[in-house]
Amino acid sequence: MNDKKDISDLPVKEMIDKAFEMLKRAYTPYSHWKVGAALLSETGKIWGGCNIENAAHTPCNCAERTAIFKAISEGDTKFKAIAVVGGREGNVTDYCAPCGVCRQVMMEFCDPETFIVISAKSPTEYKIQTLKELLPDGFGPATLIC
Repeated sequence: MNDKKDISDLPVKEMIDKAFEMLKRAYTPYSHWKVGAALLSETGKIWGGCNIENAAHTPCNCAERTAIFKAISEGDTKFKAIAVVGGREGNVTDYCAPCGVCRQVMMEFCDPETFIVISAKSPTEYKIQTLKELLPDGFGPATLIC
């Protein structure tokens, strides 16, 4: 765990538990790599997401984006943190970081300086990073403001 970030106001265990719950719902008949995510909005609601594959590959959606798009489609648009878990056939043995596309979507909707990404391999083993640490020179809405 990274002690440099104040996560005292985050329901970390609840988020990790929700991510593990979502992992069981992943639809991954091709890669067999299951991912679950739990997104915490500023309202305190935790939105779950799982990855969903498709035979055509490009219509696939990652767990993190599923949670973000689900929240936004319901009008919840400001986020504090996300927990992510994943592994082959849902067997989590290591940390699972968001892919580049998910990081880019987070840049669109989250403050890279304060948004927390929790990568967990168990409810008690996790690492904490900010979005900026995961995507240091990210391209987002602020980039386009002149």
